[in-house]
Amino acid sequence: MPLQPPPLLPSPSSSHCLTHPNRFWTTTTTTPPPLSRNHLLEFPLNLEYLEAEFFLYGAFGHGLDTVDPSLTLGGPTPVGAKRAHLDHFARDFITQFGWQEVGHSRAIKKTVKGFPRPLLNLSAESFSHVFDSAFGSPLNPPFDPYANSINYLLASYLIPYVGLTGYVGASPMLQGATSKRLVAGLLGVESGQDAVIRALLYEHANLIVKPYGITVAEFTNRISSLRNKLGRTGLKDEGLVVHEYRGAQGKISGNILARDKYSVVYGSGDERVTGGIYPKGADGRIAKSYLKKE
Repeated sequence: MPLQPPPLLPSPSSSHCLTHPNRFWTTTTTTPPPLSRNHLLEFPLNLEYLEAEFFLYGAFGHGLDTVDPSLTLGGPTPVGAKRAHLDHFARDFITQFGWQEVGHSRAIKKTVKGFPRPLLNLSAESFSHVFDSAFGSPLNPPFDPYANSINYLLASYLIPYVGLTGYVGASPMLQGATSKRLVAGLLGVESGQDAVIRALLYEHANLIVKPYGITVAEFTNRISSLRNKLGRTGLKDEGLVVHEYRGAQGKISGNILARDKYSVVYGSGDERVTGGIYPKGADGRIAKSYLKKE
């Protein structure tokens, strides 16, 4: 059965983005706060906390509170995270991802003080809401990222993507060899994780995800379309199968690597409104400067 590209979607009209610092400045009417090197380097910690906890819990059933409590700086324990039902191969590379994220947090905190781990909602319900939004109606039964290896890979399709966009956004504004070297190294690993996940999902692109009767490729296309919708301007992300003219050199519909990446992790399409994986919002000066005051 040939791979089918997603339906064409109209381009939305404005821009909001949690994971790209530059994107904050496109929609605000006030003067943005001046950003120091520390602000730019601490910003991705929100994403490193997310990745570390999701992968560690998925692999082991526990997170930073067990692995290295000092990295959390006393922040609240994630909600709903648990050990995933993974096959041996999946548990192997997810374990590697988890330890890589621990290393990322340590590397950043050797350079900047950072902030306590924000509250993270990594429950199955939190992810199911994302997938329901992607499909425009509730999946039945609700999507559970921890149920099996394919589900966990599909949920992971969201994760390194979120991390690497933070580094892409910060990189052009950094000064100094030390900061640029740090971010370049972290970005390389995040990009590699994203490529591994996309490659493994592409291998199973035509697999029917049970019990939904929907292919893996269609799941990724729906998630990518949701990210484009929440990002509000242009083509932010692409699924595993695209229309040929959007593929490499306009010659192929297979799309194992996406060409452009930004994301929204509150699920609201608005960096001022918290929710989704970050129930109380992200931390750091950049993220906090845009949260609505209660």
